[in-house]
Amino acid sequence: MQVVTLITTPQERNLDAALVDNLRNAWGGGDANWLAIDEAAEFVIPVTPDNQWDVWADLQQGCVDLVIQPLEGRRKKMLLADMDSTMIRQECIDELAAEAGVGAYVADITARAMNGELDFEAALIERVGLLKDLPEPMIEQVLDQRISYMPGGYELVNTMKAHGAYAALVSGGFTAFTARVAAALGFDENRANTLLIAEGKLTGEVARPILGKAAKVEALQEITTRLGITPADVLAVGDGANDLGMLGLAGTGVALHAKPSVQAQCDVRINHGDLTALLYLQGYGRDQFVT
Repeated sequence: MQVVTLITTPQERNLDAALVDNLRNAWGGGDANWLAIDEAAEFVIPVTPDNQWDVWADLQQGCVDLVIQPLEGRRKKMLLADMDSTMIRQECIDELAAEAGVGAYVADITARAMNGELDFEAALIERVGLLKDLPEPMIEQVLDQRISYMPGGYELVNTMKAHGAYAALVSGGFTAFTARVAAALGFDENRANTLLIAEGKLTGEVARPILGKAAKVEALQEITTRLGITPADVLAVGDGANDLGMLGLAGTGVALHAKPSVQAQCDVRINHGDLTALLYLQGYGRDQFVT
């Protein structure tokens, strides 16, 4: 059995009951279960329909996300999340670069790297090099003034943890950022790259080995082995090309507001919902959220 989940933006909350019923009838689905009134609904169907992606494209025009996945095993035991543009709204390196006066140049490199147009490691080394001599206190200033959390992140992490799941934040960004984000949102652990600092200033270097696409896959494998679970028990979420490895290995890999090249390689795409959409995908209703 497959479960169809329809999700719209939590701000608009304009998921039409007639749309849900029409689609349910067209696909021979069971009764609709509303996970959040006017925002998220689901129903079960016997098989995945041939016109799934045509319907998906049509619904996107109305700001509705459509996900079809196996019903069995959809509630996961582990969350593995990217940080930049996933758990936070920004790319931390771009915000540091703005303070260093090279924001536009670095942001362009970041966008190309996240879309898979550039080698991630080489792009990171180049960008960090441009931060040389930035005063260390600027990191705290950026955290305080420039970083904001993606809506729904706290609810996602803590609702899953309340039901026994483990939460890991794994980023190609920097430990100075993941440490605070992980603590604020309730992650059990965090992994990222380390900016090297000497005499109170960034050296323009990053500690080796650099955590990139392969390291995120390794983290998934290492943590699941330690917990005694399998990759099928993992919900992974990210937006960039360096997330594709972990998204492909996880039982459910979610491309969240992702780059076009990333979306093209993922079956689960959330473009309009926030991070609470990942709870709806697992069958949690809004009344079950930990807030």
